[in-house]
Amino acid sequence: MSGVDTTAKLVRMINQIVRNLLHDKDPVGAVAGHVHAFWSPRMVQQLRAHGSDGLDPVAIAALERLGQDHGHAAG
Repeated sequence: MSGVDTTAKLVRMINQIVRNLLHDKDPVGAVAGHVHAFWSPRMVQQLRAHGSDGLDPVAIAALERLGQDHGHAAG
C-alpha cells in the first residue's frame, strides 16, 4: 500500500471516529482522546503532513488539540 493510500485510509478512519463521537459532550476532546489512546505517533504525523484536505473540522481541531495537550504526535 502506498503512502497516499495509507493517508487516505487515515483520513477515512478519523472522519469515522468523528461521526461516532460527534454527539459526545466534547467531540473534539473525545476524538483527540481516542487518537491519543489508539493511534501511533507515526499515524498522527502522517495525517498532519497531509494537511486538512478531506478532514472533518472536528478532526482538524482534535489534531490541533493533540499537539497542544499531549505532545503525542510530536515524536
